[in-house]
Amino acid sequence: MSKLVKRFCKVALFWRYIRKSAQPIRGGECKSMSSAEKSGLAIKKLREFGYAFNADGQLRKIDDITGEPGEEPFKFSISDDHKKNQEHYEQLADQIPEIVYDLLEQNGLSRTYVPEDIPQEQATFIFTNPQKLVEPKKLIVLIHGSGYVRAGQWARSLIINNSIDHGTQIPYIKRAQSLGYDILVTNTNDNFRNINGENHPIPRLGHATAHARYVWEKYVMGCNPESVAIVAHSYGGAIAMDLANRFTKFFEDKVFAIALTDSAHFQIPVKAKHVVLDIACNWVSSSAPLDTEIYTGEGEMHSVSAGHPKHEWTSYSAFESVFKFLEEKYERSQEIGSTSKKAKTED
Repeated sequence: MSKLVKRFCKVALFWRYIRKSAQPIRGGECKSMSSAEKSGLAIKKLREFGYAFNADGQLRKIDDITGEPGEEPFKFSISDDHKKNQEHYEQLADQIPEIVYDLLEQNGLSRTYVPEDIPQEQATFIFTNPQKLVEPKKLIVLIHGSGYVRAGQWARSLIINNSIDHGTQIPYIKRAQSLGYDILVTNTNDNFRNINGENHPIPRLGHATAHARYVWEKYVMGCNPESVAIVAHSYGGAIAMDLANRFTKFFEDKVFAIALTDSAHFQIPVKAKHVVLDIACNWVSSSAPLDTEIYTGEGEMHSVSAGHPKHEWTSYSAFESVFKFLEEKYERSQEIGSTSKKAKTED
């Protein structure tokens, strides 16, 4: 099978799951409750399933004697009925978003409801640090993939089966904060609200691409940043390519790096190809050692191994390499900017 055919099949597989991205999480949201209260309720529901997160962020079965997380990890099979097992998993997984939202706020991010001109209970939200972005020197934008993941998550299966650090964006946020970035966390899969018993698309943000375009234009471009980096996983890569195609001039002027982890984009948009090829790298799932060059074809995006063969692991396994890339690209952009300013002065 040719590399092109393999790539097409891989992207086609991703598209099978894109339809999930607009699905509301069962139970909806209690807008009258604070983030901490919602998280507390989710934690309580987890305990009803017999699980809790320990101090290391690992989901563990609650010990019958101590009432605290023990050593036994999550167990998918609770019966011989696969459907029942999957339903149990989904119901447990539905508690993850509120817990992660609370963790984002504990780590200094603030929730902003979008769009701003409708009631909060009908809106979605993003997270930023600081809450109001004003001409940041360095801004990093995090874009998750498709499916049931929400803001702050890369892979909920890793959150459940490994740890919060494995499956959330928290490590990326902490590292970005230490490096002086302002931060914007998108929420591209949160597209519907239950109103009077019926699911309705959120106005102007009814699908992932619409959410990203709206947030990018209003909050990224709107804050007039000096420089911007993007980190995106899976279908988030396709969203990043759409943004580059739609806002090409802004990408030329402001975006210094695009770091993708096992991106599900099918092709680089022709209009933005010159800028994407210059600033982007894709860490692909591979058994090869981290950063091993992976040839994907002439004129394609620079790709390297993420150091792990499984798709959902790539953001975690490529973490150090991603930030090394971002810092190198930022330093390069600063050097180019200084040279450009010097040339203008001499003219």
